[in-house]
Amino acid sequence: MGAHPPPRSAGAGGTPTTTAVPPTGAPGSGTGGQSPDGLQAGLKNRHLSMIAIGGVIGAGLFVGSGAGIAAAGPGILLSYALTGLLVVLVMRMLGEMAAASPTSGSFSAYADRALGRWAGFTIGWLYWFFWSVVLAVEATAAASILTGWVPAVPQWAWALLVMIVLTGTNLVSVGSFGEFEFWFAGIKVVAIVIFIVVGALAIFGLPPGGDPVGLSNLTGHGGFLPHGPGAILSGMLLVVFSFMGSEIVTLAASEAPNPVQAVRKAVNSVIWRIGLFYLGSIGVIVTLLPWDSKAVAHSPYVAVLTSLDIPYAGTVMDVVVLTAVLSCLNSGLYTASRMAFSLGERGDAPKSFATVNKGGVPAVAIYASVAFGFIATIFSYTAKDTVFQFLLNSSGAVALFVWLVICFSQLRMRRTIERETPERLTVRMWLYPWLTYATIGMIVFVVGYMFYDPDGRVQMVLSVAAAVVVLTVGLLLHRRRAGQAAPVPGPAGPGE
Repeated sequence: MGAHPPPRSAGAGGTPTTTAVPPTGAPGSGTGGQSPDGLQAGLKNRHLSMIAIGGVIGAGLFVGSGAGIAAAGPGILLSYALTGLLVVLVMRMLGEMAAASPTSGSFSAYADRALGRWAGFTIGWLYWFFWSVVLAVEATAAASILTGWVPAVPQWAWALLVMIVLTGTNLVSVGSFGEFEFWFAGIKVVAIVIFIVVGALAIFGLPPGGDPVGLSNLTGHGGFLPHGPGAILSGMLLVVFSFMGSEIVTLAASEAPNPVQAVRKAVNSVIWRIGLFYLGSIGVIVTLLPWDSKAVAHSPYVAVLTSLDIPYAGTVMDVVVLTAVLSCLNSGLYTASRMAFSLGERGDAPKSFATVNKGGVPAVAIYASVAFGFIATIFSYTAKDTVFQFLLNSSGAVALFVWLVICFSQLRMRRTIERETPERLTVRMWLYPWLTYATIGMIVFVVGYMFYDPDGRVQMVLSVAAAVVVLTVGLLLHRRRAGQAAPVPGPAGPGE
């Protein structure tokens, strides 16, 4: 973490200034046990490794993939592949910047430096908003599963208990967060690997399956693209947000003893992680079972295990999904609080957000994030179809906004790093700048398609409206500060 806030633009909306990243051994290099701003470097290498691996496995993969399969058929594999390619490219750009300058603000801090204070303010608060809403979503999902096991306890009580427990783990120390996330992510990874191995054996006619399946389910039931090529894009809209979380390791790296090495490993492994966990597991599902099966649409992973006569398949998947939900809640609270901490450091949030307790944890930022999450959770029970739905839709496209900001920030920061501190360019974006431009084009195309698609239009319109509101607030605040900082003319001298 850097002890000093990054340099600002000359004024709100003005031409941004860019600076070199701190040299090795300076704040942000992560060479000590505690960074100069007080955050404790308490994450171990195994914590970061598992956060990087498990960060791409969200509850949406286990629960939401059924809707994607129903929308695109076996062609959902292409939707996952194209979205995964976007994530790989964006993570490469983010890794380039994060390896050069690890910071808890990650892409928000880089946008601040490269594009201007307005950009860092806007994307930082939108990202905080996104993860604070996710807290409510995951707490509600966890409570639903736990209520099914223990009906005597009200669902709202389970949601409250889950939030309190994981808030406590985040408040104790960053090492406590890392330990919980290590085991949560570990269970997800093991579950997916076992699922793929068992499914692959069944595809080839080995136990626990029967006869070889072949490609009948991929080519039958309307073909590989039963709803036409356009369904690939519709599928992308359904799966794109399940990849949100890959970037968390770049925020967490600033609290590790060797952040540069952690970022480099995470970025280099993102290709096989997406290929194995997403394409591998979804490939098993659409190969083993007909894509238009009601069981697949409802719960694809349970449907596969049930078809193979795996005992207690529903209960097993409930445990895995609960683990994924708790993992997402745990990391979501961590991510929201670190972004709030970074905003506080840069003067874009209350100064108290940038304070830490004796354990080196930003307690006030954690309390603020979980408070918003509590409020959103209440709305999920009292105003599910109105206020809560509005919160979901207005934060839904934040992932695409984050990716665009990362692309534009990397375009500018790369030139600055090459000119001033080339030795820190240990991770490089491929085919710069042309592949960066191509990635921007792909993301803009997806954004445009969301406006065109009836199901994505409301989400995109409300997300853009939320971004405009945050941007306007940021510009007004920065303009006010610039006016307050302007020198006041003194009294006229003699003869003037």
